[in-house]
Amino acid sequence: MTRQLTFPMLFLAAMLLLLLIVSHAEIVVTNNEAPSPSPQRSTNGTHFPMHGITEGSLQPQECSPRCADRCSNTQYKKPCLFFCQKCCAKCLCVPPGTYGNKQVCPCYNNWKTKEGGPKCP
Repeated sequence: MTRQLTFPMLFLAAMLLLLLIVSHAEIVVTNNEAPSPSPQRSTNGTHFPMHGITEGSLQPQECSPRCADRCSNTQYKKPCLFFCQKCCAKCLCVPPGTYGNKQVCPCYNNWKTKEGGPKCP
């Protein structure tokens, strides 16, 4: 009786192990596939997010909304907006986000105060 149950139990255990290996391989393959990036429109739907990042890619009238986005998280809104608009008028670009990313706009990044600090927020 014991020998009769041993073979089906071994067969069942082997099948479960094989199923576990196959399902793990599928998970690994699924996790290694990177999704392809797709362009996304900004919230106002008028331009792609990359527009206005490179130097000279903005029109002067586009500086105000870009600077409003750039200065949206600061507690010093007035000075941030003032200097951001001044920098945008000169460089015609505003880095993406509310902080950092200045390397994408060298003019904006390299404009310094008399003391040597960054002029543009």
